[in-house]
Amino acid sequence: MNNIKVNCGKIEISNDRKICIIAGPCQLESEQHAMDMAGKIKEITGKFGLGFIYKTSFDKANRTSLKGKRGAVWKLLFLYLIKLKKN
Repeated sequence: MNNIKVNCGKIEISNDRKICIIAGPCQLESEQHAMDMAGKIKEITGKFGLGFIYKTSFDKANRTSLKGKRGAVWKLLFLYLIKLKKN
C-alpha cells in the first residue's frame, strides 16, 4: 500500500503521521463563537501534538424547519475566516 501524503498549510496528513483532527461547530453562529471554538479545539489538539484543521458550515440549508437559521451572512464569513487563519 502506498503512503500518500497530503499537505494542508503547515500540516502533513498521511498514514505515518499522528492523527489530524478536522473539527468545528456544525453552524457558524458568530465571529466570537468561531474564535472560541477554534481556540479551544486548538488548545486541546496542541496538548497532544495533533494537527488541527478548523471546519464549520456557514450555510445550513438542510434544516428540518423553514424557519430555522441558516447561518452567518456571506459577507461576514470571509472576515471570520481571515481572522481565524491569523490566529
